[in-house]
Amino acid sequence: MLPVKSKFKIAKRLGAGIFEQTQSQKFALSEARSKKKEKRGGRGGSDYGRQLLEKQKVRFTYGLSERQLSNYAEKAFDATEPSKALHVALESRIDSAIYRLGFAPTRRAARQMVSHGHIKINGTRTTVPSQHLKKGDVIEVREGSKSGILFASLTEKENMKAVPNWLKSDVSALKATVEAEPAYSLIEGSGLDYATVFEFYSR
Repeated sequence: MLPVKSKFKIAKRLGAGIFEQTQSQKFALSEARSKKKEKRGGRGGSDYGRQLLEKQKVRFTYGLSERQLSNYAEKAFDATEPSKALHVALESRIDSAIYRLGFAPTRRAARQMVSHGHIKINGTRTTVPSQHLKKGDVIEVREGSKSGILFASLTEKENMKAVPNWLKSDVSALKATVEAEPAYSLIEGSGLDYATVFEFYSR
């Protein structure tokens, strides 16, 4: 687990959206001041530096190891729309879906929920955060976990605001259904530049 100070250092370099803890107005203002100073100093970045930063943004956003992201990018590169394929692959992970549903406050927390066996897919408990979801899959919190501290405070109002259209959530039952594959657009992609990630791995 990265300490908070380390997360702020990484977010200073990669952007406020990388970690939930840095998605605040205070951090955004601090980041804006830093960028203004850099601009006055005339600092520029190389193509490699730009590609590396974008790759790291994606890696930290989804909490992946270097090898994991490299494997995802390699598989997506052969698709007709590589950026869409990469986005769908990352969003279709069970840990990402749990986060999108609002069952967990962060992707890291979602990974822990899955690893500790709190989540079932189609009635079968899973402990693999990277497990891929497909249309028709049913996600639910294990019955024995529903009364636990992780899920007891969840309410429909808190969760519905974060649920994307490709997931249909029944918060009262702590259950959801995959209605379609994750949609891809600049908005759905959280502003991540996947094309630049492919540039990095094509070097």
